[in-house]
Amino acid sequence: MLNIGVLHEGFVLDHIEAGRSMDIYKYLNLDKFDCCVAIIKNARSNKMGKKDIIKIECPIDQIDLDVLGFIDHNITVNIIKDDVVVEKKRLSLPKEIKNIVKCKNPRCITSIEQELDQIFVLTDEAREIYRCKYCEEKYQRK
Repeated sequence: MLNIGVLHEGFVLDHIEAGRSMDIYKYLNLDKFDCCVAIIKNARSNKMGKKDIIKIECPIDQIDLDVLGFIDHNITVNIIKDDVVVEKKRLSLPKEIKNIVKCKNPRCITSIEQELDQIFVLTDEAREIYRCKYCEEKYQRK
């Protein structure tokens, strides 16, 4: 049995689709933080069969939960303080995402003005469709 130490302050990302933890590590820019990170891949799960788990020891305000909601809104975020889970957050699709995906329209202003933020707005929650704020180019999550 694998044993990962207890977190004193930080959070645990649970119910990550198996194999997606490294994508989340990249999107959250965890390599740029000076904190302890444990990635558990393909852990057994009664609910999912297999899942990934990420434990991060740092203050919760350092992480963009909108990114997590966009990547996989089924992830559970367990917030840890003084060795105890103080809150469980369920994620949802964010209404707006910033600099996570790029507009593919070559005539979009973001293609010309490189310093502009790439902003997409959720337009169809049921089908998980986002549209560019500037040109309305469609981006559909897969």
